[in-house]
Amino acid sequence: MEFTKDELREAKRQIDSTLHKLREAIKTFASKDNAERYKSQTTLAKRRIKAFEIANYFIEKELEKQENAAQERIHPYD
Repeated sequence: MEFTKDELREAKRQIDSTLHKLREAIKTFASKDNAERYKSQTTLAKRRIKAFEIANYFIEKELEKQENAAQERIHPYD
């Protein structure tokens, strides 16, 4: 599947926003009086964070690939 740079950048922005919210949720759960009660929510949030970090990694790699290809088209013999 092919995506434009704009689509990839927007996906990264959305993922970064979601990551921020998930990390804040974990902090909130940890600060509760009975943090153990929120263990399943914390575990789920951590798993989602890991999944979004992996997605971000692949988005960044694809953006790099597209930028390198664009540079090759501009300066093919550099």
